[in-house]
Amino acid sequence: MNLAAPRERYPQGRGGRADHVTAKATPAAREPKRAVGSDGVEDAARVQGGARNTRDPSAQPSSGQGGTYKPKAKSCAVQRESEGTVVPESEARAERTNVVKNNAAGGKGPCGGRAGGAGKRKGMAGKTGPNDPGGRRPRDKVQQLQRRLWCAAKRAPGRRFHALYDHIWRGDVLQEAWKRVKENRGVAGIDGQSIRDVEQYGVERFLEELSIVLRAGEYRPSVVQRRYIPKADGRQRPLGIPTVRDRVVQAAAKLMLEPVFEADFLPCSYGFRPKRSALMALETLRKLGAKGGHHVFDADIRDYFGSIDHDKLMKLVARRISDRRMLKLLRQWLKAGVMEEGVVSPTMAGTPQGGVISPLLSNIYLHVLDTLWTRHSAPLGTLVRYADDFVVMCRTRKECEQAEARIRQILARLGLELHPDKTRRVELYDGKQGFDFLGCHLHKRMSGVVWERRRVRVYYLHRWPSNRAMQRIRQRIREMTPRSRCHADLREVIGDLNPVLRGWGNYFRTGNAATRFNQLDGYVYRRLRALRVKRKGRNLRAGEAASWTREYFWQLGLHRLRGTVRYPAQPFWKQEAA
Repeated sequence: MNLAAPRERYPQGRGGRADHVTAKATPAAREPKRAVGSDGVEDAARVQGGARNTRDPSAQPSSGQGGTYKPKAKSCAVQRESEGTVVPESEARAERTNVVKNNAAGGKGPCGGRAGGAGKRKGMAGKTGPNDPGGRRPRDKVQQLQRRLWCAAKRAPGRRFHALYDHIWRGDVLQEAWKRVKENRGVAGIDGQSIRDVEQYGVERFLEELSIVLRAGEYRPSVVQRRYIPKADGRQRPLGIPTVRDRVVQAAAKLMLEPVFEADFLPCSYGFRPKRSALMALETLRKLGAKGGHHVFDADIRDYFGSIDHDKLMKLVARRISDRRMLKLLRQWLKAGVMEEGVVSPTMAGTPQGGVISPLLSNIYLHVLDTLWTRHSAPLGTLVRYADDFVVMCRTRKECEQAEARIRQILARLGLELHPDKTRRVELYDGKQGFDFLGCHLHKRMSGVVWERRRVRVYYLHRWPSNRAMQRIRQRIREMTPRSRCHADLREVIGDLNPVLRGWGNYFRTGNAATRFNQLDGYVYRRLRALRVKRKGRNLRAGEAASWTREYFWQLGLHRLRGTVRYPAQPFWKQEAA
């Protein structure tokens, strides 16, 4: 085994003490078997080499013979960083002087070992960044771990990660998972343990016990509790509520799996992904509509979350993950079963909506659609997908018909089918038709400004809250302002309404929603005014109700939607003119 450093990294000097130090730093004794610690993606990614896989990708064969236990020399520093090998900037200075003591803590000496023994094995998220207190603040350890996983997956699209399970039971990973589960709130699962119960029990104690169970391989998920929520069309949407314990483990697994698959996901997918949102999907459609998109294939998959084939899903996951313990954990969640009215039924297909890991698995499954469409059908139109809701915007009617046929073929390979009542082709030309997508109604409207200036009919794609969205928000306001609350303090009622109005308005304010905002402001005003009239009853004096104007309720702190419309970006035709 040649332990000497490559010539291009450590050039021989002309003689002197530097060469003497370099020669002394290359002993003939064998290095320890675990030359590279767990502070890199090398612990999480398969290393291509002759070493036998013994759960440690950098472990040497037990016989002490065979191929080298270290990966081959990398072609560039970026590739070394993507695999988790930290090469500090100060190492460049050490290479020029050939003096090992000049290496920073964590750097490598000429033998491949840690220089000076100053480095600490704290996982992939070891300390990085400048020593200057006023410099850039180092990233969180979990965030740095995710970043390196993403870089490794992006650099090597064919790499399969096989040591991810070992990071799930890390204390910092479980802490981050608990933080996210707590932010999402949610109800208790089948065991009746809520987030507040965990806080009373002790979060540190809860996570420590969970870490021990995961590390020992004794974790088993609980049955999912079935709940139903009303849908916009009057039907019930089934949800699967895992226990808080299972949600924390799912969040920890998602922290490890998401960066790997994010490196493969395509730009046409916007749902349940970091740094992507529904607003970005809607803005993409708006720009395409202004540049010749006149036909839309509006698709809806029938019972998507309940129709996912488990075997096909696991094969897609196994393309990137070879960790048997991680794959076993995913199968256990898929096969956990559902309890409804005290009866436990096995889960043969689908992923329960309500689980932390379900959105990621659904994106992995439909990534096949994104890939096949981008490779073979992109000239027909642009695919915009948000989870299981997607549309294809085309230029001509013929392309739209061909897009529908192609989509049906791809979904058939996945064992899915389109909903016959919710799937249709829409013609946007000259504002003939519109369609609903992500709670908004999209419709082309003629630009009055262009008509006044140039006498040319130009249509742009506008969006505003759909009729279903308006019905849902009105229903919510009615539930929060019943006649029985007429004797409650009006400021308390307004305090309950404001978060709902503000959140709803922040989602829809980036479109052409001024008219709908005024309508909702009027509806809230009438509901609050009716509470005041009900409270007065027979004691209402003549003309007293006239003083309860909109300004009266605004002065009490009521959130006003009118005037809050903000466009996310400058129109492209103005950008080109500038």
